[in-house]
Amino acid sequence: MTVCAIEGGSAGAAATAEPEAESGTEPDPKEPGAESGPEEYGAEPEPEGAGAPGKPAGAEAPGLPGAAVDEVGPEVSSAAGGPAAPADDGTFPGRFTLTADGAYAARLTAAPGPPGERAWYPERWTLDGPEPYAVPLPLGQPEEPDAQVAPLADGRVLILRRVADRQMFSLLYPTGPGTGELPLGAVECAEMTLLPPSPDGSRVYALSAGEHSSSLWLVAGGAFGPEEIARIPGRCSGGAWLDRAGRMLALDRRAPGGGPVKAVAVDLGRGSEVTPLLQIAPGSDDRLLLADADSGLLLIRSDAPGHDRLGWGVLGSCLPVRFPECLRLADAAVTPFAVQPGQMLMPESCAVALRIDGAAGSWVGVWRPAGRRLHQFAAPLGWAPGAGYWSRDGVLRLPYANGATSCGVALLDAPQDVEPSSVTGRPGDAEDGTQPSAAVSTPAVCKPVPLGQAPLHRAARSD
Repeated sequence: MTVCAIEGGSAGAAATAEPEAESGTEPDPKEPGAESGPEEYGAEPEPEGAGAPGKPAGAEAPGLPGAAVDEVGPEVSSAAGGPAAPADDGTFPGRFTLTADGAYAARLTAAPGPPGERAWYPERWTLDGPEPYAVPLPLGQPEEPDAQVAPLADGRVLILRRVADRQMFSLLYPTGPGTGELPLGAVECAEMTLLPPSPDGSRVYALSAGEHSSSLWLVAGGAFGPEEIARIPGRCSGGAWLDRAGRMLALDRRAPGGGPVKAVAVDLGRGSEVTPLLQIAPGSDDRLLLADADSGLLLIRSDAPGHDRLGWGVLGSCLPVRFPECLRLADAAVTPFAVQPGQMLMPESCAVALRIDGAAGSWVGVWRPAGRRLHQFAAPLGWAPGAGYWSRDGVLRLPYANGATSCGVALLDAPQDVEPSSVTGRPGDAEDGTQPSAAVSTPAVCKPVPLGQAPLHRAARSD
């Protein structure tokens, strides 16, 4: 993949994970009531900037990090003058993790009780039936609030517990009135982070980062329990899948000797070979936040314009990365968490869901590269911030839990944007949002090149 110069958009970093799980006895699903999203209140479209993505060796298409939710709940409403924050109620201490196909989700939740005395336990959500429902998976003693969970495609839930300087892994599953546990083994290290499960939902990887090298572990889906499959020079973080086969994994890496953070691609099919993925400017921090397998749309965060900004590009494209001004909010951080799938060869038409965090709390944004307009919506009460999944026809599912509903999914229809190119019949019209905001000459290189050789079309500048 190649990336070059830039301009305009907001900061944010996102990660979505996937899980796996095996089935047990579960309650009968009921019938949901479906409601769609509210009217939008949007921001005016603004200029964009430059850079250009190319395809990493061995990658066929960028992949969609695991995330998904199905079923219905209340309408998501828009709020003129600023959406209100959903009440979280302390029920989401960590990530709300979704499988890639949207069938299952997992979270750590707690029984009612005074703050500091709540008993935490894993909970699995089933989302592929007529109505969502939750299955609690408590064991003999409460979990620590820093335990990590990930659902698997078979209905089981992987849990990572830290015990002193050991990381212990188990698979949990419902067994009639109780919870079954299958220990997988332990790894001796102080810190470890679960990565988004593979797109097929059968494997989960974890990352243990050190100052000089990072270890990539296969912790679920292997033959012999947790096994180290790669040791990567430098300190790695992030994690996004670049293909649907679960072979190409993107990580954000800082080199062993220090310097900027650059996204790299790890080819698990070639002995975990590491190749450059993003390089917008020599000294910029360039991170990959999300990648969509169908369209090739990439959501990127970089400080090449002078400060962290949210941008977009297309895997394998010769066009520069753009940083839309409409995604740059004065008093809020913007983080993408889901991309609409199924838009083959149409990256500019993909709807992107964004988490917006401000003084009032967290709410939802919807944006398309072609529309160049940020639509903002109040989130459902009790939304798991940053969790959601798009259907192919442009309906955003937002999971939530509150005092009235223990397991629900609100539906939000993606608002339509007027695309000048469809009206004027000029597909190359600069107002369609697919061109940089300023005149940028066409790149001389019209095919992906190694990122270190990517042409820099204009110097990165501060806004």
